[in-house]
Amino acid sequence: MKTSLSTLSLAIIGALGLSTVAFAQEDTETTQTETNEFERIVVTGLPGGTPTRKVDTSFAITNMSEEDIKRLAPKSTADIFKAVPGVWAESSGGQSGANIFVRGFPGGGDAPFVTLQLQGVPVFTPPTLSFLENSTLFRMDETISFMDALRGGPNSVLSNGQPGLTSNFILKEGSEETEGLIKYTGSDYNLKRVDGLISGELAEDLYFMAGGYIYSSPGIRDTGFDTENGKQFTVNITKELDNGKFSVFTRVTDDHGIWYLPSPLNVDGVDNAYVQLGTLNRQSQIQFGPDGETMNVDLGNGRGWNGSVSGGSLQLDLGNGWSLSDKFGYTKGDANTYGMVPEGGAVKLATVADNGTSATGAVTGAEYNGDTDVQMFGSWVVLKEIEGLTNDLTFSKDFGKGELTFGYFASSFSSDDWWSIGNQSYYVVGNGGELLTGIDCNDNADSCAWNYDIASTGDGSTNAFYVAADYKLTDELTIDVGVRSEKHEVQYTVDEGLNGAANKSVDYSKSDIAWTAGANWQFEKNQGVFFRASEGFKMPYFDDFRDNYGAFSSGEDLIQKVTQYELGYKKAEQNYSVYLTSFFNEVQGDTFVAYPNAPVETMTNEAYGVEFDAAYYADNGFSITLNATIQQTEITESPDNNGNEAQRQPGWQVRLTPSYDFMIDDIESTIYANIFAVGDRFGDNGNQVVLEGYEQIDLGLNVFLSENLELQLNLQNLTDEDGLTEGDPRNPSSPNGRYILPRNATFSVSYRF
Repeated sequence: MKTSLSTLSLAIIGALGLSTVAFAQEDTETTQTETNEFERIVVTGLPGGTPTRKVDTSFAITNMSEEDIKRLAPKSTADIFKAVPGVWAESSGGQSGANIFVRGFPGGGDAPFVTLQLQGVPVFTPPTLSFLENSTLFRMDETISFMDALRGGPNSVLSNGQPGLTSNFILKEGSEETEGLIKYTGSDYNLKRVDGLISGELAEDLYFMAGGYIYSSPGIRDTGFDTENGKQFTVNITKELDNGKFSVFTRVTDDHGIWYLPSPLNVDGVDNAYVQLGTLNRQSQIQFGPDGETMNVDLGNGRGWNGSVSGGSLQLDLGNGWSLSDKFGYTKGDANTYGMVPEGGAVKLATVADNGTSATGAVTGAEYNGDTDVQMFGSWVVLKEIEGLTNDLTFSKDFGKGELTFGYFASSFSSDDWWSIGNQSYYVVGNGGELLTGIDCNDNADSCAWNYDIASTGDGSTNAFYVAADYKLTDELTIDVGVRSEKHEVQYTVDEGLNGAANKSVDYSKSDIAWTAGANWQFEKNQGVFFRASEGFKMPYFDDFRDNYGAFSSGEDLIQKVTQYELGYKKAEQNYSVYLTSFFNEVQGDTFVAYPNAPVETMTNEAYGVEFDAAYYADNGFSITLNATIQQTEITESPDNNGNEAQRQPGWQVRLTPSYDFMIDDIESTIYANIFAVGDRFGDNGNQVVLEGYEQIDLGLNVFLSENLELQLNLQNLTDEDGLTEGDPRNPSSPNGRYILPRNATFSVSYRF
């Protein structure tokens, strides 16, 4: 039988126990009574961490339960963010390396304004490095209990001071009852995946949860070999104390998958099922360094994460209104990238062949005529070893009508990189299209290829003190303020060209102040409005200095200033809720570099818009959720693009998720859908490339054959829509674009015990 929302959520909240006493940016869940009255309980974004109804808060936050996440059937962590208002997530590149944009904040890719937390601790303090954003370091599985996503609000003051989106994933915990799950998932693209989970009691007041997965797949776009392989194991140990709780966890991951890149849009027959990588071209030889050394690489390794994220928390009630919370985390591992990256658009072979008429396949020996479509691809290799240690300590004092919190956030982080990107050659366009001989560019590596080779070492630290307070002026009106003082230090050296000596060196130390202030008027028990203003910043990390070295050398601090205003309305009743948030933000000092050593574009961006988040639950088993974003972006200061819209930012997007519970004889079932639509976007800041809007429909079915046995079917992109998420970010004029994933189906069988 299905677990009711009330039973599940109350069990989770009970398991959390005193974890809700102290500042968390941590736990959220939905409770629902048998009469369908529901309230979302949050502590995220509340400096003191006291459990509070979502409808009582003064910021925009979205909660997603385990069931909500499962119905999205995410192929990557970034897929989950598609259900968060104000967020535009491009997960079309595969499991790693997503591009995620928040509320019109500028960015050319990756996720510079997104922080991902596990158990309330950032998995890695820098939100984005080149070829690495936070979601690459995290994989979804059955060990996750729920997730919350806080936009703007008090983000710029708390934790690592992320002014954009902070998304926090909470692990399941054990209880006195031993429970478990085994799950098998298959697909129409030959996915084979097994998940497992077990939890229970080790001793009195000492509980455990352990789980993970192992899988392999050739990918939704078939390459002819298993391009996606992974395994993960997570353990969470919890000790209930007389006055609090102590927990530790570790998550070990070795998971990588193909890197999907823009396709040639000017070639007939290329659609959303196209993938260039295949058995004929996965093995490649790259040339690097001043002496032209060579290395054989397997581009089938794609992108991924081989490392661990560990941490824990101590939460104590110290008496007399005082409480303590300490959260700590340690991350270490390799986040490498291998891929076939297009360089320019596809052309006819006759235009590049030495003899002007034909060329020969390097693997098969086949002769290709001059009318064959060919394209230049680079064999890119980026090896990245990262390490980070984080601690977030808070003390809070409850005064009855208000609460005062003192916090200290400390983090050290490093990244050691080795890159060889470039190494271009012409290949036949097509799934697994092979390398050609008889083309000067291919046969003589120095004739037309460019390379950018580096070895770099970077170390950094963040130390921040913050103070936050809230006070009830009346029973209906509450105000809150917060201030953060942060010192940011970076030491970074780069050897460009692999000459054996650094040609760029950085020793950076800057401090800045962030603040937030909000007011919440709860004029009815389940209805209210809020206003919030905040000012934060994004500090520069390693790649910012490399790409903007000239500006840094001339004295610029490279800090991006972020100013935000929010006005929100919220209402939650027995069977429905409505959350409406309007926002305005300005980001000063944004820099954009299309590719290494390209001209630097420094801009100021503004955006305003409205986020809509609503849910309705009927008595007959029907429910529906709706989230939508309407926004307008503008580049207000730029050398070349004043007045243009920010690249890759849709003016509107909407997601509708209906579901219906019904019975087939004595078998409970649920059918549901995700219906998504997005408007046109520009693929570049020059607004020369238009990415047309598209729609996507997903369907799902859950069948509960017994109390223990569940079947689930998910069909994604039912109409096989070929929407584009980006053009060619390195060369906007090239006729290339990255498609969303084609129609696919997954099927799972779960047994709980």
